[in-house]
Order: sequence, then C-alpha cells, then structure tokens
Amino acid sequence: MYSCLLRGLRTKGRLCPGYVSSQSPLWNVDPCAHRRPERCLHLRTSAGNLWQPLAHILSGQAKQLPVAAYLMSTSVHRRRLPSAFPVLDEALQPIHNDVFEANLRNSQACQERYIEYMEKVKKGGGENAVKRHTQRNKKMLVTDRLRMLFDDGYYFELSPFAGMGLPYGDIPSAGCLTGIGKINGLWCVFIANDATVSGGTAYPITVKKQLRAQDVAIQNRLPCVYLVDSGGAFLPLQSEIFPDKNQGGRTFYNEAIMSAMKIPQVSVVCGSCTAGGAYIPTMAEETVMVHRIGTIFLGGPPLVKAATGEEVSPENLGGATLHAEVSGCVDHFASVEKEAYETTRNIISTLNFELPEEDEAGVEEPLHSVEELMGLAPRDYEHSLEILSRLTDGSKFQEFKARYGTTLVTGFARISRHQVGIVASNGALTHNASLKGSHFVQLCDQRDIPLIFLQNTVPMPELTLSQTQAETNANRLKAQGSMMSAVACASVPKITIVIGGCHGAESYAMCGRSFDPNFLFLWPNARVSLVAPGHSAALAQEEEDVEKINKRLEKESSAFFSSGRLWDDGVILPQDTRKVLSDCLKIIKQQEYQLSKEKIRTPLLRM
Repeated sequence: MYSCLLRGLRTKGRLCPGYVSSQSPLWNVDPCAHRRPERCLHLRTSAGNLWQPLAHILSGQAKQLPVAAYLMSTSVHRRRLPSAFPVLDEALQPIHNDVFEANLRNSQACQERYIEYMEKVKKGGGENAVKRHTQRNKKMLVTDRLRMLFDDGYYFELSPFAGMGLPYGDIPSAGCLTGIGKINGLWCVFIANDATVSGGTAYPITVKKQLRAQDVAIQNRLPCVYLVDSGGAFLPLQSEIFPDKNQGGRTFYNEAIMSAMKIPQVSVVCGSCTAGGAYIPTMAEETVMVHRIGTIFLGGPPLVKAATGEEVSPENLGGATLHAEVSGCVDHFASVEKEAYETTRNIISTLNFELPEEDEAGVEEPLHSVEELMGLAPRDYEHSLEILSRLTDGSKFQEFKARYGTTLVTGFARISRHQVGIVASNGALTHNASLKGSHFVQLCDQRDIPLIFLQNTVPMPELTLSQTQAETNANRLKAQGSMMSAVACASVPKITIVIGGCHGAESYAMCGRSFDPNFLFLWPNARVSLVAPGHSAALAQEEEDVEKINKRLEKESSAFFSSGRLWDDGVILPQDTRKVLSDCLKIIKQQEYQLSKEKIRTPLLRM
C-alpha cells in the first residue's frame, strides 16, 4: 500500500474522496471503480488524524515533513495477537531418570571438552605472541577492541572453534573473530583479525570464516564492521586461498554487492593491511585509521627495499597521515585506538534505521529450568526426550497434526515473544512425517513465520531387504523429496539446532547446512556424518574395513571436528539455546527497521 501512496506522490495523483472509519484498526486499500486503480485509493484507518496529512502529502500541499514520518507512525501501536497456546506438561518422570542421568553424564563430559577448547582459543597465538602484540607493537588485543566497540562490551561470537584440528595445524579461531554485537542499539556483524595468530596471516580457514560472516550480513541485512590487522595470505597454502570462486577474491566481491544492497560497511585499520588485506578498507563505505598503528600498502618496506634499494618507514609508505591527507583512502583519522572505536560508533549512529523501543518486561520464561537440557541432550538416537518445554515462552506449544506422522513434531510457539514454527525430530522421518513436515513448512512460509529446526536424525538409512520394504522406502524417498523442496523454497528465516545426530539425507530435509539456514548451531553431544559411528557395517564388506571406518567416524563426526571446519556457526551449550535463539530472532528481525532498502541508483564508489 505504501508504494501506491508514494507512486501517487511522484505522479502528483489525487486521492479519491474516501472516508475514514473509526471501527477498523487496520489499513484497508480498495481500488476505486471509476478512476485508474494505481492513482486512486480508499483509505480506512482508526488513526483519523493521519488522513489529512497523508492527503496533503499526495496532493503536494505538504512538503516540510518526510513521507516516512507519517507512514512509520502507523506501526507504533502494533501488537501481536495474544498467545492462547496450550502449556506442555513436560516435568521429568521417574521412568525417565535412567535416561536423564546417562544423558547428563555424557553432556558433562562434552561440556568439559567445550571448556577446554574455549580456553585454548582464548589464548590466541600464545603468551609470547600476546606480549609482542601488546608491548612491542603497542596494540590492543582483539577481544579488548570488541569490548570497546560494542554496547556493554557484549557480542555474540560465531564459530569460535574454527581452525582447530586442521591438517596444517591448529589455527585458533581461524586467525580472526567473527560474530554479531550491538553498536548504539543496532546489531552489526564484525570481522576482526587476531594478529597474535601468525601476525594476522590469512589461512584457507580464515578466508572461509570471513566469507561466512559476510553471508550472515547479506542474508540478514546487517551492517558490517571490519577490524583489519592482517599480514595477507599464507603463501605456502596460496592454492587454497587465491584462485577459486569462494576463496580470497570473494571477500571483495561481497563488499561490492553489499554496498549495492545498501548494507552499510565500516572498516577500522588498527594494524597492517598488506597485499590483499589492503582492499578491505578501501572498498568499505567509511574507513577509520589509527595513527602509527595502521598501515595500508600492497607491498611493505622490505619489498620496496628489495625492488628499489630505498629505505622507507611504514608510516611514510602507508600510514594514517598519508592516507587521510594525501591519498584519501581513509575518511577518519584517529590518534589512538580508543578514538577509532568511538568514531566507529558515531558512524554507525548515522545509519538510516529506526529501531523500536526495547521492552523485555513481560517475556514469559519456560516453566521448567533450561539447566535440565543438559540431561535432555540425547546421548544417542534411541534415547531422546522432549525439550520444547525448556525453550518456549511459558512452556507453551500449539502442535500441528499431533496424531499424524508422530516421528516429527511440528507446531507454533513463541521465543522471547517472537512467533516461530518448530520442526523437531522425534524418530525416523517416515513417509507420513515427511508429508506433515512439508505441509507445515509451507504453512509457515505462507504466514511469514520463521522456522526453527531441532535436528536428531536416524543413524543410518533404512535397509531394503524385501519387496515390501523397497516399496516403503520408495514412498519415503518421494515424501522426503517433497519436504526438501518445501524447505529449500521457503523464503522465511530458518534456524537449525543439531541436538543429536545429523546423518544422511534426513538431515537435508531438516534444513542442514547445504539448505542455507540463517544460522546453524550444534550441541556439544551432536554427531555430524553420513552414517553414525557403529552403523557402517552395511557400507563395507570386510570386518577390518568396518572397524577402520567406525574409528574414523568416531573422530570425524564430533561436534568439535565439524566446528573446526566451519560446517556450522558454532557449538553452543544446551542451557544457552534459548538465549541464542532469542538473539538470532532479534537479529533477523532488525532488517525490517531499515528505512530504505531498494537501490535505484549506482552503488557508492570510493575514490
């Protein structure tokens, strides 16, 4: 409707003499029968005082106030329908105690490993590298930089275990931190090099992590902040960094595309920007550079000396003074790092977003403790208990098709007052369960309701041992294909949590990584592999081969092995799941508050 109003403004069209009804709380738009529909609208609204200003706007009589000021005011008093969902009675029963205790012991062991990995990555490049970075180079640690940049020093880190356990060694946090945090109330993606890890050198996993962060920014239309402190690519692995489509050059392609999509990008040069790293700040929309610390050049002083014999200082070759006063590559000069992050926060405050007032009061907490999720995280596929009552507001859940396809649970709930559709594994994805899932996913897509998938798939596909079984499996495949199509084509946001197994084709229908969810997280007990460990007998002939494959699956199916290779957005503890889902839903929703999204002119280009 708003586009029709604006079209009327541009064409100086007149409004039809409609009427204002105080009965209806919503806008109703009807094309007039006796004039051109695109130039004549009947508008009905309970906000009668808005009619006259809108009429004046479209007739060209009011020019002092922007159209958006009137249009945005109609959304101030919107509220969701009250929740009438039934409450799930999911208190722990004595019959479940044995399973709960076994799950709890397994979760505690996984949590210990989680803490061990987290402590390891927090050390960055090690004690000596940290001293060199802070004492000799006089630079702040990347975590301190992020705390200065974000509101209350809080940020939500993505894939902290990326780079661990790789064939070419451990690269803590893949040499860069990525995630999402609030700057002046606005959620922003960040990509921050950690120069304590090999001087900020980019490995293949570093590039992959940076590209994933940009994908998150593009998919959720989030502003992006780059904290650049990089020594360029790791040359011994250049064949895995430079040439292919989704390798180094894709970073710069994404920067250009994001600018054209009106996704703001700000760069802070707080260290070296050498070789390929030099393009990141020069392609950002606004760039801040720190005096005596930041440098931008394709080849540093050693390369200049080798090529020409001339000795030149980093500051004279590509320092903040040069680029702020001579080349114009940067837009803001900062004397110290603290000033750079204050300037960045000021830049973000200029972005064209109109955020609603935050009101956390009135959010219903689950009736059951989220801490109980530690004992509900399934140790294996055969032992899985209901977890929804520990995630949803007030433990409420409106189930859809409760008696059909019962090995898949579908229904509506709210998480921190965000309406969501939930698709949760409860057994094998049978023919009926797949049809049910397909129906529900399409229903949520029709209603623009975000989807949350709780994935715990079967450890291996059903074997075909008879003609009857062959027919059953064929029907199941067809139905699963239908669900895959529904999930792939659904345009609503999707968040996947792997709470147990992520195996075989069923993981695709449950919105696995290849089906492009907005976010995908693993619980520490999760397993990711084609078949689960101990279920490879049907894939190998010799007993020796079976044992060898099972050992390999045991290692490679671990949640930490998966996260080290960026097959997910991070490992999260079960008790943190509700908080993570709440943050993700807020992050996804923010794009609705950007006042201008469509690009009608050529993208901004720097000098």
